[in-house]
Amino acid sequence: MRWCDSGSLGRAGTLLALLLPLWELGCWGLISASGGQNQAQHTTVGPWEMLRRHKRSWVWNQFFVLEEYTGEEPLYVGKLHSDVDKGDGKVKYVLSGEGSTSIFTIDENTGDIHATKRLDREEQAYYTLQAQAVDRITNIPVEPRSEFLVKVQDINDNEPKFMDGHYMAEVPEMSELGTMVVQVAATDADDPTYGNSARVVYSIISGQPYFSVEPKTGIIRTALPNMDREVKDQYVLVIQAKDMVGQMGGLSGTTSVTITLTDVNDNPPHFSRKNYQYTVLESLPVASVVARVKAVDADIGPNAEMEYRIIEDGPGLFKITTDEDTQEGVIILQKPLDFETKNSFNVRIEATNRNIEPAFVHLGSFSDTTSVKVTVKDVNESPVFSTQLSRMVISEDARVGTSIGRVSAHDPDTSNSAIRYSIDRNTDLERIFNVDALSGVISIAKPLDREVNSVHNLTILAMESRKSFVAITVLDINDNAPVFAIAYETLLCENAAPGQVIQTISAVDKDESPSGHLFYFALPASVVSNSNFTLRDNKDNTASIVTKRGGFRRQEQMLYRLPVLIVDNGSPALSSTNTLSVNVCDCDSDGVAQSCGAMPYTLPAGLSTGALVAILGCIITLLVMVLMIMSMRQRKKEPLILEEERDVRENTVLYDDEGGGEEDTEAFDMVALRNLNVIRDPKPVHNTLPDNVVFQKFIWDHLKDADVEPSAPPYDSLQTYTFEGSGSVAESLSSLESLSTDSEQNYDYLSTWGPRFKKLADLYGNSDGNSNGNSMLS
Repeated sequence: MRWCDSGSLGRAGTLLALLLPLWELGCWGLISASGGQNQAQHTTVGPWEMLRRHKRSWVWNQFFVLEEYTGEEPLYVGKLHSDVDKGDGKVKYVLSGEGSTSIFTIDENTGDIHATKRLDREEQAYYTLQAQAVDRITNIPVEPRSEFLVKVQDINDNEPKFMDGHYMAEVPEMSELGTMVVQVAATDADDPTYGNSARVVYSIISGQPYFSVEPKTGIIRTALPNMDREVKDQYVLVIQAKDMVGQMGGLSGTTSVTITLTDVNDNPPHFSRKNYQYTVLESLPVASVVARVKAVDADIGPNAEMEYRIIEDGPGLFKITTDEDTQEGVIILQKPLDFETKNSFNVRIEATNRNIEPAFVHLGSFSDTTSVKVTVKDVNESPVFSTQLSRMVISEDARVGTSIGRVSAHDPDTSNSAIRYSIDRNTDLERIFNVDALSGVISIAKPLDREVNSVHNLTILAMESRKSFVAITVLDINDNAPVFAIAYETLLCENAAPGQVIQTISAVDKDESPSGHLFYFALPASVVSNSNFTLRDNKDNTASIVTKRGGFRRQEQMLYRLPVLIVDNGSPALSSTNTLSVNVCDCDSDGVAQSCGAMPYTLPAGLSTGALVAILGCIITLLVMVLMIMSMRQRKKEPLILEEERDVRENTVLYDDEGGGEEDTEAFDMVALRNLNVIRDPKPVHNTLPDNVVFQKFIWDHLKDADVEPSAPPYDSLQTYTFEGSGSVAESLSSLESLSTDSEQNYDYLSTWGPRFKKLADLYGNSDGNSNGNSMLS
């Protein structure tokens, strides 16, 4: 019986081309028929020789399968064959073991083994299988079960990976060339024992020329000497790992390496200025800080720590210490200052690095110096008495006003101001003594009594005499309400459209506002719902007046009065209501007002020239007639009764002139005339006539004579006035009958007389509805 790896020599050659270069072409005898296990000789045999070897029942080669096979057909692995199999179909081949049902299949008739799935060597490198030949009918093994391996052969399907991810490393600045920084490592999941798939080399993609990497070890080293942290303190490198020994077609992976240069003390300190100036008051207390100076060091951390010392300091007034937090030199006062003694000092200060590295001493001195000038400013010092305690003696019988002694004080300042003296009255409650304010002479103000008080302790005060100016500022309160900034003259075009801004207003306030004035504009509640205008607060201390509608007409209303409420932001807030007058105007197409106010009378359009000439002629004729009438009325009136025509009868002159009304008192007294209706009273007429005796006697005596004389011709005639006939609904319309003024009469009944009296009703009727002709928003 025989077992061969690929069934025949020809098919084995095909597998070699498809899968991989096998170590040997031929068969391996692994298990004998008796069940003994021996290593087969690694020899090459031909097909005929295989048929002649009958010592071993199973003959095969070791099976190999390429990973990541992507073909559409199952991958052929090898062939099983038993010598018992005569080709008559009585023998059946059975495969068991790892993946025997899910990955590998066997043709039970031919013994051909195939892989049905793509294999990955990185998941499983080999599979252990068992092969057996059994009788097809009885399933009785015709050969013992034998075990063999199917190895998955590697291909380069995995790129190198840096398992540590991003690298962080540090190296001291100013390091020598070739100083090791860090080592990177990449791993490749491919088989390291087969080919170059897992052989990785390293290279630097980004980071040159500052750093380099060793290709085999991945060690990163400095590529330049003396790299300075103060110039650049951080570098980012990109390192690549590539398999296949870096050859073309190999897979690669990259990682980044951040390298930080650590600081060394390679920079000396230096002062930014060579001279400093400070000013202090002479009253500065001892142990106070006079000034601060700082030497700048480009290094950081301990390498920038400073030590300061004073190398020149005249009288030794100052000392200097180091502020550990800021590394500043703090100059401290050790003795009191006196402006009058010395008003300036020069101090020389040295700054030195606290930690000096010997390796960099050759770079120079790690110290620097600077000069500090301290100027003392004078302060107003209290006067100084020549002696602090003065003892004076006076007899108890000394008279009032007697001088006891004198105290003296002076101003220590350079101004040397005059001194004024006074007694602290807490030490002289009875006011027994006085001191002269200018001279300091102490005198007696009241009689002394030694038995009552033998010792008096007085405290004398000395003060400088200086002028003082006081400016009093009156603080403002919010006591003025805001008003219009100017007197606005607002013009509104008749053709204005709804929503058009016709005026922008602003306000002023006499008060002062620390934070600036802020005004709020609004319409009063009584007019906010009007149909003509609205107000829009612009929030910038201005407001816009906007039309609500269009179609304004001068003949309807030529003036509108719009009240505007303005409120300030004071505390308390004040407000005022200002009236804005809006005049309706006729405007051109550009919105420029042409005429405003009352609309002039215009002739109807379309009148011909002849009609205009006729109207003009009528007007001229009327003017001439009026002038003639006026000239005739200006003539001197002749007396009604001429002297030469006087006879026994008086003449009554008839004329059609009703006079000038009640105010015309030159010709006669109109009050004396009465309505004719009174005469028609059946009572004696002379009893109802006016009380004017002269006028009454003159008229009625002559009238009676004419009435009772039957022979007299109708020579005389009587003209009645203020009578328009009886039966009129309106009765008399003459003002002669009324002794009162128009304001006391009611003419409302005129509106009930129909259209003919409409004009009179409009003139004399009730005008309450029009009394507010200049209403704001009608």
